[in-house]
Amino acid sequence: MNRYNNVLACVTQQKSCERLIHKAATLKSENGSLFVIHVSKQKWNFFDNAKDGEAMEYLFSVSKSYGADLTVLNSDRVPETIAQFAQHYQIDLIVIGETAEGKSDEFAKRLHALLKDSKIEIQVVAMEQVKSH
Repeated sequence: MNRYNNVLACVTQQKSCERLIHKAATLKSENGSLFVIHVSKQKWNFFDNAKDGEAMEYLFSVSKSYGADLTVLNSDRVPETIAQFAQHYQIDLIVIGETAEGKSDEFAKRLHALLKDSKIEIQVVAMEQVKSH
């Protein structure tokens, strides 16, 4: 299995995104760095929604347990923001989650297009790959 120096897990405001952080951590090289990012739309505020806020607090805790910080950014251009973040932090692999609606396919294609001139790889994690550490 390939190991990557800098791995980025992209999460939404759902506790099930723990699987993405776990997967990213298993793909990180021993001396590599793990990054976790959540990009929310400009007008959306999870602090106003107790359930979403609780989920983000949980993911923050999970990120810390793997030695990563959870970065929260506001942008209406989610794929572009993630691509910029990945390039800035010299990410080697981006881990994203599959969705029931197939939106991750569109998202992954957009991310691939934005990063086509880089060596950054993208891995989509299936919904059923839930593990705890």
